[in-house]
Amino acid sequence: MAYPAEGNCEVSSAPNEGRQEYAVKQRTKNLKSLPADAGQNHERSVDPEVLAFRSQFEGGQPLDELIRAGAQRMLQAAIHAEVDDFIALHAERRDEQGRRLVVRNGQLPARELLTGAGRLEVQQPRVRDNSSDPEQRVHFSPSVLPAYLRKSRAIEELIPWLYLKGVSTGDFTEALQALVGEKAKGLSANVIVRLKEQWSDEYEAWMKRDLSQKHYVYVWADGIHVKVRLEDDANKKQCILVLMGATPEGQKELIAVIDGYRESEQSWSELLLDVKHRGLSIEPKLAVADGALGFWAAARKLFPEVREQRCWVHKTANVLNNMPKSVQPKAKADLHEIWQAETRQTANRAFDQFLEKYGPKYPAACECLKKDRDVLLTFYAFPAEHWLHLRTTNPIESTFATIRLRHRRTKGSGSRRTSLAMMFKLGQSAEKRWRRLNGHEQITHLLAGKTFQDGVLQDAA
Repeated sequence: MAYPAEGNCEVSSAPNEGRQEYAVKQRTKNLKSLPADAGQNHERSVDPEVLAFRSQFEGGQPLDELIRAGAQRMLQAAIHAEVDDFIALHAERRDEQGRRLVVRNGQLPARELLTGAGRLEVQQPRVRDNSSDPEQRVHFSPSVLPAYLRKSRAIEELIPWLYLKGVSTGDFTEALQALVGEKAKGLSANVIVRLKEQWSDEYEAWMKRDLSQKHYVYVWADGIHVKVRLEDDANKKQCILVLMGATPEGQKELIAVIDGYRESEQSWSELLLDVKHRGLSIEPKLAVADGALGFWAAARKLFPEVREQRCWVHKTANVLNNMPKSVQPKAKADLHEIWQAETRQTANRAFDQFLEKYGPKYPAACECLKKDRDVLLTFYAFPAEHWLHLRTTNPIESTFATIRLRHRRTKGSGSRRTSLAMMFKLGQSAEKRWRRLNGHEQITHLLAGKTFQDGVLQDAA
């Protein structure tokens, strides 16, 4: 198995990844000719990421039908309740004969809403304002059924994923049908264009939000190269820079998403200066990132007190990339003995053994490991419950793994504004599923200035 160089963010590959780049389009191309009862042999030929997404929305079991029926009744009841409240709110508005101006007036045509529970058909009561003055008329729009939108948040997560995979807007409808079946027919190109514009506005507002009340104990930084090119060939080396953090309560949050260059100090300085100017004044206790990032040069100037932890997943990949494939499995196991050691002393002993064992034959691999020795073991000075979170940039890796560039980019270029908005939406959706740090109560001791040795809180002298 080949591993990437340190400047490359990719840390693993799979046998089928060479075909994954066109799998979604290939699936849509064959959609019309695919029999309705296509068997398991066909399903096995589809991109596994496509199958994973599709499985979230396929139903057909009795329990699924029961859930769908219940969801539809609840949604319909919620809409009727909103209409009743709206009419009651305007009950005092009456004409000269004392008749109410805001009244029900039949039903709007039934609409279908795509949700995680399936395709739901709902009907909204029509509300009419009979005021003679058009400027005084009020309009009703239920919060549970936004105008023009016929998909739930679960379905909307697919659109940023497809965009960053390199699928063009014109192919979205077919691609979504391949992912979630015929339920996606309501997602027209016009709706998707409007969504992209709305999300771009949301991203711009999010990147201007006040951070003066925020404090992040830990931060993770990474640069994500996506399949879609940003604007043109002049930007082909650009990527999306992502910064996330953990609050004093142990909650992980997305902090910033901008475009730039992974190895550029200037790009990361712009990101860090921006969050500081928006009020992020308290330095984090620890930053976690790949050693190749320009982030470190920027962080040392703007957050001089922050401690550094190199990502062990990236470092393992970079070390093994300097060794023959036949040696990699054993060397990987020996590297695990270092960062999985219970104490720093044991880790250092395993570190020395690795260098002694592989140094004579593979000096480049050992030099790659040795140069970051101290910052690879920083995590031992933090609570042991947090080590799982601090040894790697996995919080970012796992969030954006499915859209990371693995081979060549797609031919079409993407709008810089839209690409950033799509990354923001992916991160925002993932943020809701990020779990709290293990042992989050230990953060209180860190903030109080107490010390940890080998992950254990030390008693005050």
